[in-house]
Amino acid sequence: MSELSVPRLARLLDRATKTLSALAGVSLLFMVVVITISVLTRYLFNSPITGSDEIVQMTGVAVIMLALPYATAHGAHVRVDIFDHVLGHWGRLGGDVLSRLLSGFVFAILANRAWEKMLDAHEYGDTTNMLQIPMWPFYAILVAGISLCLVVYAVELVLIVVRGREL
Repeated sequence: MSELSVPRLARLLDRATKTLSALAGVSLLFMVVVITISVLTRYLFNSPITGSDEIVQMTGVAVIMLALPYATAHGAHVRVDIFDHVLGHWGRLGGDVLSRLLSGFVFAILANRAWEKMLDAHEYGDTTNMLQIPMWPFYAILVAGISLCLVVYAVELVLIVVRGREL
């Protein structure tokens, strides 16, 4: 990979994670509106919205999985660094490499399973119980979020090995 393509890849990855996180924000706003309307109609008019729980659950999947790549790329996950001073440079470097390898391995399994579930849900027409919302698009969102996280981990792993220091 040439030196010119590394910044281009970084910009592309940053744009992709920001786009998905913007969609997560829109999904979150939609969820807030649904919950607000549901609460108001239930308590003011004694007429709850049918299936609002399903809408919130499915939107919750979108919020989490669309925001996950951005959080991963920007190191926004919880980190415990109580052993950093004991491990030293090489221990932290090894820990960073190991954490990305293990996370990538687990995410690859999850992406594969979500992909298979998405195909099954599409083939068999799986829907939610009350509103009959098709489930395969939410599995697709799951696959997209996890797959982009895998790309983030792979890029970070390459950067750690090339630089010889933790991120």
